[in-house]
Amino acid sequence: MDVGEGSSQGAAQDAREDTIQAGNTLLLKVPSGDIRTLKLEKDSTVNLGKFGTFYSNELIGRSYGSTYEIVEKRLKVIPPRPMQEVGDTDATNELINDGEYVQPLTVEEIEVLKRSGLHASVSVLALFKSIPNLYTVSGNYQKQIEQHANYSLKTEYSKEKYKKRKEAKYSKSFTVIEPTLFNVCEYWFNKDQNRLRDIRPDALSQMLNLANIRPGGRYLAVDEASGVVVAGVLERLGGSGRLITICDIDSPPAYPVMTQMNFKKEVIASTLSSLNWATADEDTTHRVRLIPPIQRKTDIFPVLAPSDPPSGKFKSDGQRSRLSKRKAASDALLQTREELFAGEFDGLIIATEYDPYSILEKLTPYLGGSASIVVHGPNVQVVTELQCRVRDLPQYLGPTVTEMWLRCYQVLPGRTHPMMNASGSGGFIFHAIKVYAGCSLSSVKFY
Repeated sequence: MDVGEGSSQGAAQDAREDTIQAGNTLLLKVPSGDIRTLKLEKDSTVNLGKFGTFYSNELIGRSYGSTYEIVEKRLKVIPPRPMQEVGDTDATNELINDGEYVQPLTVEEIEVLKRSGLHASVSVLALFKSIPNLYTVSGNYQKQIEQHANYSLKTEYSKEKYKKRKEAKYSKSFTVIEPTLFNVCEYWFNKDQNRLRDIRPDALSQMLNLANIRPGGRYLAVDEASGVVVAGVLERLGGSGRLITICDIDSPPAYPVMTQMNFKKEVIASTLSSLNWATADEDTTHRVRLIPPIQRKTDIFPVLAPSDPPSGKFKSDGQRSRLSKRKAASDALLQTREELFAGEFDGLIIATEYDPYSILEKLTPYLGGSASIVVHGPNVQVVTELQCRVRDLPQYLGPTVTEMWLRCYQVLPGRTHPMMNASGSGGFIFHAIKVYAGCSLSSVKFY
């Protein structure tokens, strides 16, 4: 997550590039506060609407988290603005009567100021401060900016809010959000929390901590939350470890959340593999389909396409390449199955719409001793029913259910307070530890 120093942060840096590269999917925060997604292509032009247009090559090689101003399709880095104390005042807002005449500048005059090349902050100051004899960059005309009629009646806090609101309206700038797991999860949660099954950033962090995700570990995951769980595990693994996901489709699942994480391709290839429920069944054996006229229903899944030419000879280089890819995919699938059946995984994370108890019955035998089991559900009934069903089973130790609670705060000098709006729930988490249970085990008594 987006926390301080530690092994998780170092692993995250190993999983993706430190700078922006062509082909990355970026999250851009515009002055209005909205976040837009952008697929960065080399030698192209990026259009942000009213916020301006710039060349895409201007971003390649730059660092994440910086704020840029668009100046004639070029990018200029804006240094971070430090927090400033707001002085006390005896002014109140009770005498303010906001009407259409409190701002003497017309829309046409404001557009002239914008086209003249003035910085947004200067234009904003011109809206409500008395700046006599202010010249434009071109020097062709002179205009004295009228002050806001009720600006002096506002409190200092109201003045600061007014400045930020007007500057955000006329500023041509944006910020490239660093693709940390916290930022990406928050973006998707605010966009459509149903696609994440109500997994809020704080809920995701608690799931990863309870599952003890660490570099070098081996884990199983059932993720139907758009890939947010898989993205979290891969970030913490940092290219060192193993993750096998189980899904209900034949082809490898498309996880939309992972597109914003910008993981290195070699990290994904070395740590992530996927199986469907048919191939994850030990009783199912693979067979090569030679297009028989009739097949029994039990012989349909899973089936591997033939990787050898029917005639024993390759007809062309294209056929050789195609069949070689099939053979590589078949070998990788068989190797992943063998790895799954070998077991001794360090943890299991589940976020699915299906019955979690049936998934536990299927995958628990592949877990090692003291492996953590974490199940997230948007409704409390699902996880509490799971807790009741496994409470009397000897292989599950300490089954518990927790609910996340999050309160966001605005932290500013003299203006720190809870935010007015907050999400109702981040879902519920079931957690248990797998232990070996059997008649061959003996207890040890300590004195």
